[in-house]
Amino acid sequence: MSKVRRALISVTDKTGVAEFAKGLQELGIEILSTGGTGKALAEAGVAFREVSDATGFPEIMGGRVKTLHPAIHGGILFRRGLEEDEKAVEAHGLVPIDLVVVNLYQFEKRTSGNVSDAEAIEAIDIGGPGMIRAAAKNWAYVGVVTAHEQYNEVLAALKADGELSDGLRRKLAGAAFEMTASYDRAISDWFAKTAEKEEVVMPARLNFVLSRQQDMRYGENPHQAAAYYGLKGEEGNGLRACKQFHGKELSFNNMIDADIALALPSEFEEPCVAILKHTTPSGVAIGATIAEAEAGARACDPMSAYGGIVGMNRICDAQTAKQINKAFTEVVVAPGFTEEALALLMKKKNLRILEASPEATKMAGYDVRRVAGGLLVQERDYGFPEIDELTVVTKRQPTEEEFISLRFAWKVCKYVKSNAVLFATAGKTMGIGAGQMSRVDAVRLARLKAEDACLSLANTVLASDAYFPFADGMMQAVEAGATAVIQPGGSIRDQEVIDAADENNVAMVFTGRRHFRHA
Repeated sequence: MSKVRRALISVTDKTGVAEFAKGLQELGIEILSTGGTGKALAEAGVAFREVSDATGFPEIMGGRVKTLHPAIHGGILFRRGLEEDEKAVEAHGLVPIDLVVVNLYQFEKRTSGNVSDAEAIEAIDIGGPGMIRAAAKNWAYVGVVTAHEQYNEVLAALKADGELSDGLRRKLAGAAFEMTASYDRAISDWFAKTAEKEEVVMPARLNFVLSRQQDMRYGENPHQAAAYYGLKGEEGNGLRACKQFHGKELSFNNMIDADIALALPSEFEEPCVAILKHTTPSGVAIGATIAEAEAGARACDPMSAYGGIVGMNRICDAQTAKQINKAFTEVVVAPGFTEEALALLMKKKNLRILEASPEATKMAGYDVRRVAGGLLVQERDYGFPEIDELTVVTKRQPTEEEFISLRFAWKVCKYVKSNAVLFATAGKTMGIGAGQMSRVDAVRLARLKAEDACLSLANTVLASDAYFPFADGMMQAVEAGATAVIQPGGSIRDQEVIDAADENNVAMVFTGRRHFRHA
């Protein structure tokens, strides 16, 4: 280790930099700085030496060239004690730099809107990454600070010892290379996004920057280690935008179910509750109040709802909390809780209570699945077909009431494990058949679930996530009481299914869009 005698500070994000520089100054450390940062330091009363004084060369080309000089990079890359480097420093009058404090032009922020190519290009930092990489490469002798969150730790180490330990310099170097890699990925992604669109919709190359947010107790099973990683750029989305008020830490399986419990109710404008179990809804309902919706969702399959995850799109009130507390629940996700509701729910020692921010339901980016050897990447399954995309294929048109129920059922069906069907009526699921190898079995399971819950399927509608390959599955639903069906269509036997519907006075709507959910 060696004493830190000289620091170079050049930052775009000036959060805390004046205080940090004052701390360095109090320790007798000489500071070099550039124009914008130097101005901020001067305003704070911090003495510094201009980089141009050290280089003997002014900033040129509107600031494009200021630190790109051997006097700077030689001072950073100098290997202390190495004869060749010592001679070069002496021969060229180089000034050793022991600490580099640099963060970069905010490329992503400056290119987030509708910007021109010229504006985007000027948002690309050149000198900053060069200095960071040089300092990180020479971490054995030089400390590199790339985020204001590191200031306190670095300053504390310098106050204690006047130098940085090998371990700290190594850690800072690793963070620095991650920063420059992430920065280059952002620029590369911008070029890919703004290049001429090819016929292929999906990009040729994808970059994911992930950082560990928390360790899990274990994965899907106790013998599997697991952690939750956040994706750069989605800090305000999904479970990362949720605050946990109470209960044990979320498990791996909890988070998968809670993710769906967060997304599904957001499909509806009306008060909606979804109860999830093993990645599939056990019941979903809308209502005049959130308590009414919760009761409707639980009634669909009370047995499966035991130990489930409850998600809603309205503030959880006391009545809803009382209903939830009647049965064992793992997680409750809501955009907020009344004080009384929170007090009631917190009586359950292990219940995880999550409050979702307004941004939490935004589902950005791609849908990704891990397979051996790589990743499967697809666009997210957004939205309900527009009215003009729906086709009534039977002689009988759906009634207005049936059509409302069909829309509800189709939105929910998207979240049910394939092969999937569900019966619904008046904004409530009445029987759900999920994850079956045949569509006939899915209908049978949905009927059995309704029977177990003592629910009548008379005058219900049926949603199927994919087409009926034969009429038998649909006829099972008709026998159970379904009067209208919504399905994608597209089977070579569509006409056979349509004819069977006509013979039984059943209305059928084709969406032209399938909703398989395999993972």
